[in-house]
Amino acid sequence: MTSTAPAHALATESSATAKIFNYPLNAWYVAAWDHEVTRKPLARTIADRKLALYRAEDGTPIALADACWHRLAPLSLGKVLDGDKIQCPYHGIVYNGAGRCVSMPAQGTINPSATVPSFPVVERYRYVWVWLGDPTLADPATVPDMSQMSSDEWAGDGLTIHAKCNYQLVLDNLMDLTHEEFVHSSSIGQEELSESEFVVTHEGNRVTVTRWMLNIDAPPFWRKNMRDKFPGFEGKVDRWQIIHFEGPSTICIDVGVAKAGTGAPEGDRSQGVNGYVMNTITPESARTSHYFWAFMRNYRLESQLITTQLRNGVFGVFGEDEAMLEAQQAAIDANPDYEFYNLNIDSGGLWVRRLLERMLQAEGRPLSAG
Repeated sequence: MTSTAPAHALATESSATAKIFNYPLNAWYVAAWDHEVTRKPLARTIADRKLALYRAEDGTPIALADACWHRLAPLSLGKVLDGDKIQCPYHGIVYNGAGRCVSMPAQGTINPSATVPSFPVVERYRYVWVWLGDPTLADPATVPDMSQMSSDEWAGDGLTIHAKCNYQLVLDNLMDLTHEEFVHSSSIGQEELSESEFVVTHEGNRVTVTRWMLNIDAPPFWRKNMRDKFPGFEGKVDRWQIIHFEGPSTICIDVGVAKAGTGAPEGDRSQGVNGYVMNTITPESARTSHYFWAFMRNYRLESQLITTQLRNGVFGVFGEDEAMLEAQQAAIDANPDYEFYNLNIDSGGLWVRRLLERMLQAEGRPLSAG
């Protein structure tokens, strides 16, 4: 389905002017990179819920509420025992991976109410995902598609940004890349971003924004990448940005450039370089987010140098975004009654907001988180 509604029509939706979005709970959120979850407990807050993450002896990731049944001492300060057990650091109460108490010091009979909430966990695409809502709905098949992260045909790396803003502001930023012309003018920005046409489509919990810029000069970031594959490259390029959103908060962006006129718009990208900017944003609180990202490429897979250069380069670009988003959040908090206005370039982001609104309504949760 293709969105044909103009921006001013979309703005009539209540989601168009909401600024501090609430977060659906019946959804998979990334809690950590796989390498962060070890036999030493990790504390992390996801959607206002404090979690203790660790691995069982067989490597299975586990997520428990980070509060002991007895006196609410943080389990993340405790230690992992044999099998899947974790011991409270305060009075030594031991829980299994399902959150049930299996041992109470100095007490032979275990109180049957001695449990802590446990949450469904899936390990996929180099991430550990957690489901905080109704556990009967936690279908691993609904984990958002980030298959480039674990494919042998792609190479790359990424990092985590602790963004001091509502997660929806990050989604807005990624769904409209015309800001690159102004925020990232020294790396990936160029005036053709604002001048080019784009198409928005949506189906189910997915939204796609497609933009092509033909016969243009490559900005510095992409010129460097072309020369990594085609040494000494000069000339015009065809550039693409295809933004794939999957609810509630995963955005994978198919990006690249190819030698102008060599067939990239028709599907032949052999004369170019192709990357995927992988983004999944996990709300921590109403005004803070865990922003997990990576840049994957399908050329020169053997080069760790290129992997590191790309990771560091994208980190610098995202640092500019982070500064802008935090400033935006501060302005929102200083002007709580101000309503957003919308432009044509916001149409992809507005469809994201509509989908989030539907997810929240289905759970009976309010649209605004503050």
